[in-house]
Amino acid sequence: MDPELEAFIALFPPADLTDPLAERRNFAELAAALPAPDTTDLEIEDRTVPADPEVAVRIYRPHRAQGAIVWLHGGGFVMGSLDTEHPWATRIANGSGAVVISVDYRLAPENPFPAALDDAYAVLTWTAEHAAELGIDPGRIAVGGHSAGGGLAAAVALRARDQQGPPIRFQLLNQPGLDDRQGTWSAQHFTDTPWMNRGKVTQLWRHYLGSTPASPYAAPARATDLSGLPPAYVATAELCPNRDEDIDYAVRLLQAGVPVELHQWSGTFHGSQAILSAEVSQRQLAELGAVLRRALAAQEIPS
Repeated sequence: MDPELEAFIALFPPADLTDPLAERRNFAELAAALPAPDTTDLEIEDRTVPADPEVAVRIYRPHRAQGAIVWLHGGGFVMGSLDTEHPWATRIANGSGAVVISVDYRLAPENPFPAALDDAYAVLTWTAEHAAELGIDPGRIAVGGHSAGGGLAAAVALRARDQQGPPIRFQLLNQPGLDDRQGTWSAQHFTDTPWMNRGKVTQLWRHYLGSTPASPYAAPARATDLSGLPPAYVATAELCPNRDEDIDYAVRLLQAGVPVELHQWSGTFHGSQAILSAEVSQRQLAELGAVLRRALAAQEIPS
């Protein structure tokens, strides 16, 4: 493990989702302890997207932004909010120059699949329909997220393809949760890794799926056809149960003809980028912003 990260392991809470309500409180406290992000160059606005039920969003608008990303927070489908995601949404907006639309999707187990996906898809549709009002190019809308949010973003891309929904320019998948089956080497062997391990992954999928059998829209790794999906950036952490399912998904996207950039971060663990003082975390966060900036850049018209 990266020594700069290893020094902070004791500060991370145990990997456990037995009591979702308690873990939401712990997660909120952990997020609140992070340094306040720099919002000087951003306009930040809370809005409500009409849907059934309505979905709260927080919009981060850099100056002269032209593209946007529908951004989905992490938290194992059971934790997270606009407030816990505020530091990360701010950094994505500052780093990419894109409008970030952070989604306060419904949480499991009170609201199991497909509630979170329905909320995310409603926000994507709303973003495309209100592109002019938001001051963005409707042809430059991405989806993305961390962890469970990355899995939701991949599911949104699948659903938009299958239902001829709004065009998605890019999918930014950071350590996404994609596969409930836990059949990979990393899923089976990482039983004591920090923050996320096999036991916690088992719990989060149980909370998220409830009594519903898993489908590709719940667990995108189950999709048999990945053709026609948006170009993707997939980032994995070496000491993360999701690692191998993410690498497998990236390779399958490539084999389906989808452009993919895959970065496996050596010496990191799931969520370790929250340790902002570590050099590797700074590189990870800078790369997320740079990748999104490039993906949403105006395409040059051949002369």
